[in-house]
Amino acid sequence: MSTPVFDEVGPQPGCVCEDCARRRLIRAATRATSPCAPPAAVPAALVLLATGGAAVMAPAAVAAPAQDAGQAAPAGRTQQARPDLAGATAPLRLTRDQVIQRARRWVDAGVPYDMGRRWRDGYRQDCSGFVSMAWGLGSSQWTGTLPRYAERIGRDELEPGDILLFHNPRDPVDGSHVTIFGGWANAAHTRYVAYEQTRPRARVRTTPYAYWDHSKRYVPYRYKYLRGEGPGDLYDDLYGELAGDLGLGDLASGGYPGSWSFGPGATNGYVTRLGTMLRQRGAGAYYADGPGPRWSDADRRATRAFQRAQGWEGDQADGFPGPLTWRYLIQGAGSDIGGSRPAAPPAYPGIDAFRPGRSSPHVLALGRRLAAKGFGRFYAMGPGPRWGEADRRAVEAFQRSLGWSGSQADGYPGPGTWRRLFS
Repeated sequence: MSTPVFDEVGPQPGCVCEDCARRRLIRAATRATSPCAPPAAVPAALVLLATGGAAVMAPAAVAAPAQDAGQAAPAGRTQQARPDLAGATAPLRLTRDQVIQRARRWVDAGVPYDMGRRWRDGYRQDCSGFVSMAWGLGSSQWTGTLPRYAERIGRDELEPGDILLFHNPRDPVDGSHVTIFGGWANAAHTRYVAYEQTRPRARVRTTPYAYWDHSKRYVPYRYKYLRGEGPGDLYDDLYGELAGDLGLGDLASGGYPGSWSFGPGATNGYVTRLGTMLRQRGAGAYYADGPGPRWSDADRRATRAFQRAQGWEGDQADGFPGPLTWRYLIQGAGSDIGGSRPAAPPAYPGIDAFRPGRSSPHVLALGRRLAAKGFGRFYAMGPGPRWGEADRRAVEAFQRSLGWSGSQADGYPGPGTWRRLFS
């Protein structure tokens, strides 16, 4: 007999069927609540889900002790506020890519720093609210409570999605700060890509380890509920569906593989792919042969030339591909080496060009673009000019990488798919 499904996330009892439980979790993760006074304490909540007859529990967010968050922050510094949502939900189980993707949304939106306000997703617009959002905690925590959702790790264990936390217990509302680790920015591991919410707005930048000030007081932590990295993996199927519904699907194979994939001693397929993309952007002169899977000085010089073509200088043009360099290459964005820009995307030929058995140069162009984006694994031979099942499966995988599902991810390229594929 399977374990019944129920939750105690909300204050009102709900239906015990699995479908209703999922819907309540989705609503809890996406609702935007109005500002309210921080409670002195929030009752703990548990979510119990049946997975093949086995029950798995995730602890709910717990409010921090009351703190005076009303004073103004000195210029150039950030303040921390205590949790400010009256309700508590179970933390989302997310992959590392999903954590970075969620952080990137605030960066792309230019969310302004404001300790007293919340963004439209319901999270407080300060640094700990930013991490709470990226980790999907369901409530805005502060630097004093974020460790409850994490485990302490060493510097050498840092991976994208982990955090670097400075909590000042003597004066927690002044000086405390937290950043999200996005990957090492150089081979010496003295600089990293930091996602952070700070004045004037959310941003991503190369940062000296561990931070510009109070560097020795920052502590690395890892989120406890990462998908695929803990005993809670029984949650993966359910939260995979939830993430799809919320548009938080895993990044496709085009996602940034991490700084450890590049640099002296690195040998892997990502190095080959990097070199291939750089050659397509005008770096052929740097390669006497190859590119190949072993990192070489040719890869470093070609990467630096591409970075400089974007107008980047200093640490932004050190010859090692960070997330932004990789993103530009994958998306065909920015300037080519030599100053030219990528050619304008071809016009959408219409859906009739992608019917079973049809042959056209549009099908070949589509297949080549899919392979360049990282979806070439579906082609045993090709791609070619004749539309086939390999093309459909590659298109479907690309659509799902955008967070689409159902009829939006049927494997047939409409105008939206075409535009995103060639952008």
